[in-house]
Amino acid sequence: MTAALEVRGLTTRFETRGGDVTAVNNVSFSVEKGRILGLVGESGSGKSVTGFSILGLIDPPGEVCAGEVLVDGNDLRKLSDEDMRKMRGNRVAMVFQDPMMTLNPVLRVGDQMAMAVRVHRKMSKAEAWEESRKALDTVGIPSPEERLRAYPHQLSGGMRQRVAIAMALLHSPAVIIADEATTALDVSIQGQILAEVRDLADRTGAAIVWITHDLAVVSSLADDICVMYAGRIVERGTAEQVIGQPRHPYTKGLLDSIPARHEPGTPLPQIPGSTPQLSRLPSGCPFRPRCPRATEVCATEPPVVTVDGQTVLCHHPLERT
Repeated sequence: MTAALEVRGLTTRFETRGGDVTAVNNVSFSVEKGRILGLVGESGSGKSVTGFSILGLIDPPGEVCAGEVLVDGNDLRKLSDEDMRKMRGNRVAMVFQDPMMTLNPVLRVGDQMAMAVRVHRKMSKAEAWEESRKALDTVGIPSPEERLRAYPHQLSGGMRQRVAIAMALLHSPAVIIADEATTALDVSIQGQILAEVRDLADRTGAAIVWITHDLAVVSSLADDICVMYAGRIVERGTAEQVIGQPRHPYTKGLLDSIPARHEPGTPLPQIPGSTPQLSRLPSGCPFRPRCPRATEVCATEPPVVTVDGQTVLCHHPLERT
């Protein structure tokens, strides 16, 4: 099946007083239509910067300096600024962690959604309002006509996030990038939205990149998982492979720290240390100072090892059982 989104060798750097910092380092992955890719890692691993880089939303002193981003076979990095603006929200949409970044607090929800529709399609305000109502209904919002007439502050956090997802769906995009879209919500609302996102991918055929620090979330949502560390993808495979048979020590450390995988009252294992500063990465494998399997060879660039479609960037990958 042809990939709806294909990222090849994406590299993003930021110019700082301490020198250039590579926040996204030669990242490659693809997402097929109707599938969900979980992009996972600790804060500072480069997940969100990857999402913004795909959409061309990196401002100076940052720069996407290498790579290709293919949507419908077209390289977004070769588009003019005007063509890229036409592409955003139309063929590629983004859902932010805080829906108030998407919603204007002084405009009714319906007015905002109708404006978003009319930016890309010629239709009357009444027609755009009806398209907006259908989008709210699609994401399971009750009484959508009433919600269209509400202001953002009159809606709960979960409802605002549903509105943000509905806005992303207005133009039936080929690709949706969701950046920590349920992190600020309570567990019950989070579960509802995750179920709706899974259903939307199945029904609309949109390819979804779900950015999160929570492996527990993507284990029940994603078809495929990429694990990021210090700007690199260190492990990639199907959700079943990565969750059931992690091969990178970092992935295993993340999984071992999930409370649900341990008996109540048992101390949780922790990955020692913290994410390194991108301006002071160690030589070779960036995970080396925190890795229980590190040896002298880990001071050299780690090889890419692929078995049955599961890829790991490591000198000492965990054995498959």
